[in-house]
Amino acid sequence: MKPRVLTGVRPTGALHLGHFFGMLEQTVLLQSEFDVFLMVADVQALTDNFFQPERVRESVLAVARDALRCGVDPSVTTLFIQSLIPEIAELTVFLGNLVSVARLESNPTVKSELALKRGVFGDSVSFGFLGYPVSQAADITVFDAVCVPVGEDQLPMLELTRDVVRKFNRLYGVTLVEPQARLVSGARLRGLDGLEKMGKSLGNAIFLSDSSDVVGSKVLGAVTDPLKLRLKDVGHPEVCTVFAYHQLFVDAQGIEAECRSGSRGCVACKKELAGTINHFLEPMQTEYSDAYLLQVLLEGTKKARVVARETLARVKRAMKLDYVEAA
Repeated sequence: MKPRVLTGVRPTGALHLGHFFGMLEQTVLLQSEFDVFLMVADVQALTDNFFQPERVRESVLAVARDALRCGVDPSVTTLFIQSLIPEIAELTVFLGNLVSVARLESNPTVKSELALKRGVFGDSVSFGFLGYPVSQAADITVFDAVCVPVGEDQLPMLELTRDVVRKFNRLYGVTLVEPQARLVSGARLRGLDGLEKMGKSLGNAIFLSDSSDVVGSKVLGAVTDPLKLRLKDVGHPEVCTVFAYHQLFVDAQGIEAECRSGSRGCVACKKELAGTINHFLEPMQTEYSDAYLLQVLLEGTKKARVVARETLARVKRAMKLDYVEAA
């Protein structure tokens, strides 16, 4: 059997180019080497969308649609919905006893996100948000994942999972699989507005489902070199968002040389990029019916739950909670 990988995506809207280069591209490549479990993490999405659950629900099929369009093959990859696996919630409760509040608050990933959330929610940051690394540990361990693709910023989260597994196995006997990190080398896309990160809610993203006209309009509004005000001005491509995007799709040495020499105008450069992106996105416009997408998700969930049930049964035996089995 192939070693199992778990990865996931939060359904909080349609997916964008940042998701493709940061996660989906890697997921598609892993399909031939691993038994890939791809989780639509609707429970995790609710940690900061609890006040608009309809947004999460409406995005589940959109995420599945974009995943299939990018090349995720449901015949080899298990695509499933997190909230339909109750064993995750049960395991989260058990694992929560093995992690201190201080450890959660000091986790670098949680710490930085917590600062952002407090700017929005003040002192109303939820227990669910603070505790989502524990839920994430349950996501990984309930499926016996041996490998988890992560970016460098997510390494502390995975290390917390590894610590929890070691503590559980030390207390109750070897029961859970300790996962390894697979560092994702995909590009981290900056937003069209020049911000460090492309985000669904920031208004600075190109979505995989965007039409050619929408892509063209968004790219024309992208931030360029602030010092290049006229056509003949020499450019500084290293600070230009449009050039950073060119580098994702083509060998951009010629574009760089023209920019630095002052022979390339920003408008023409943007139009060329829009054409390149539209050509890239064209194969991803395949239509899938909602009924088909739901069928794929439910079939994947059924398969995933078989694995989760087996793991939770092991956990309960190890923790002496196997009353039904003992009866």
